[in-house]
Amino acid sequence: MFGIPFSRGRSSAPFLRAHGVTIPCCVVIFLGCAGGTGSASSRPSQVASAPSPPPAPGPAPARDRADEAVLDSKQAVLDRRGYLQAVLARNPSLESARQGWRAAQARIKQSGSFEDPMLELGMAPLSIGSSKTSFGYEVGISQRLPWFGKRDFDSSAATAEANAQKSDFEAFKRELALSALVLYDQYFIQVRSLEINQQHIELMREMRDAATAQFQSGRASAQDPLQAEAELTHLEHDALILASQRDVTIAQMNELLHRAPELPLPPPVTELPRPALPSQGSAPKLEATAVAQRTEINAARERARAAHARAGQAGREHYPDFTLSTSYNSMWDMPEHRWMVGVGFNLPLPGGRRAGSEDEAEAMRAGFESDAARLTDAARTQVYVALKQLRESAHVLEIFELRLIPVAKDQVDVARAGFAASQNPFINVVAAERNLRTVELDYQMARVECDRRRAELDRALGRVPGVDVDAAGERP
Repeated sequence: MFGIPFSRGRSSAPFLRAHGVTIPCCVVIFLGCAGGTGSASSRPSQVASAPSPPPAPGPAPARDRADEAVLDSKQAVLDRRGYLQAVLARNPSLESARQGWRAAQARIKQSGSFEDPMLELGMAPLSIGSSKTSFGYEVGISQRLPWFGKRDFDSSAATAEANAQKSDFEAFKRELALSALVLYDQYFIQVRSLEINQQHIELMREMRDAATAQFQSGRASAQDPLQAEAELTHLEHDALILASQRDVTIAQMNELLHRAPELPLPPPVTELPRPALPSQGSAPKLEATAVAQRTEINAARERARAAHARAGQAGREHYPDFTLSTSYNSMWDMPEHRWMVGVGFNLPLPGGRRAGSEDEAEAMRAGFESDAARLTDAARTQVYVALKQLRESAHVLEIFELRLIPVAKDQVDVARAGFAASQNPFINVVAAERNLRTVELDYQMARVECDRRRAELDRALGRVPGVDVDAAGERP
C-alpha cells in the first residue's frame, strides 16, 4: 500500500484506468461532499470582514520618475510634503512592513481549510502475470474532518492577526513620516543658519573696515580691527561646520529615500508655515480621537481577539477529529465485501499539552488586553503633553518676533552709532552683533521646534505627520 495526497481539481482517473482500476461512483460522491463542506458560503463571518488587501504599488519606473522630479536638485525648492510623500513611496523599510501585511492577509486564505484527501493504492505483486489468479489490487480514499468549530476559530484568529499586521503597518508609516519630517526640519535649520551666518560675515566685514578706518584716523586703537578679524574668523569656521552638518543631513534624508548618500537635494522652503493651534478646552475631544485612531491600540485589541480565538480552538482539541474513508479491494472472494466505507477518529487523551495550549492562549489574550489599556493611557498622556508643548512653542515664537529680535537689531544699530561717535568701545559692537546672530539662530530653532511639536501632536492623534490633511487642505 502507498498513499497519494489527492489534490482537488486534478483527476486520477487516467492513472487508475491505466491499471484497470474502476472506483465506484460513491467515491466520487464522497469527494464532492468533502470538498463542499468548506465552501465560501459556509465560512465564518470573520473572514468576510477581513481587512482589504494592501494597495499594490504602482509601476516602479513611473513612480520613480515622479519622485525624481520632486528630488531633482535643479528644482527651486524641496517642498516638505513632497519629500514626505517621496519617502513613503520609496522607503524599503515601509515596503517590508507592507509585505508583512500582505503575508498576513494571505494566511487568511490558508486558515480553516481542509487537509487534502488521501488516495491509497495497493497491489499484490505476485498476482502480476500469474496464470493462476487475477491481478489483485486495492484502492481507497479518505478525508480528515476536524471537529465542528475548529476551522472557524482558525479563520477568526488569522483574520484578527491580519488586522493587527495592518495596524502595525500604519503605525510604522506614521513613525517613518515623523522621522522624515524631523530630518527635513533639521535640513531647513541648517540651510537657514548658513544664510544667517553669511549675512553676519558680510556685516562683520563692514565692521572690520569701519574699525580699520577709525584706527587709521586715530580715533580707535589697533585692538578694534584685530577683534573684528578674530570674530570674522570664528564666523567662517562656523560656516564650515554648518555646511558639513547640512551634507550629513542630506545623506540621512537620501537614506530614507533609498538613494545614494552623496546625491544632492534642492534647498528647503524659505519659510515654514505657522502650525495651527487647537482651540482651548479641546484636549478631552482630542484624547478621545487619539484612542479611536491610534493603530497601536487597535493592533493590541486585534491580537487579543486572535489569542481568544486560539484559546477556543485549543479548547476544541479535547474533541476528536473524524476521518471518512472508502475503499475497493479486488482480492475479496465475495464481491459484496470488496467495497468498504468507514469512519475513524483520534482519541484525545487528557494531558498537559492540550490544557497548556489553552492556558497559554488565554494568558496571551489577557496580556494583549493589558497592552491595549496601557497604550490607551499613553495615548491620552501624549496628546495632553503635545498640546502643552505646542502652545509653549507658539508663545516662544511670539516673544522672539515681538521682542527679542527687534531689541537685538536695535542694540546693533545703537552700538555701531556709538562707536562711530566714539561713545563706546568696539567690543560693544561685536557683542551686539554676536547677540543678534544668536537670537536669529535661536528663532529659527524655535520655528522648527514648534513645527516638530505640531507633528508630534499629529502622531499622538494617530495621523501621519505632515501628510494627513482635512477637506480644506490643512492639517487637522
